[in-house]
Amino acid sequence: MKLLAICLIVFGVFALIYHGFTIAIPKDTIDLGIFTITTRENRTIPLPPMVGGVSLVIGILLVLVGRR
Repeated sequence: MKLLAICLIVFGVFALIYHGFTIAIPKDTIDLGIFTITTRENRTIPLPPMVGGVSLVIGILLVLVGRR
């Protein structure tokens, strides 16, 4: 349970600081013999601040309950 609490706290801090994350999705690939060219499309997945705050509070509560 302590590991889950730490993960929630780290995720909550990350969500509050960065407001989302970007992933690169391979789109097109061109094969030119010994060379391969791949284009990538960046997509941003937003994380609302509410998700970060709730995750942070739940993680802190789990740490406090685990100490008792």
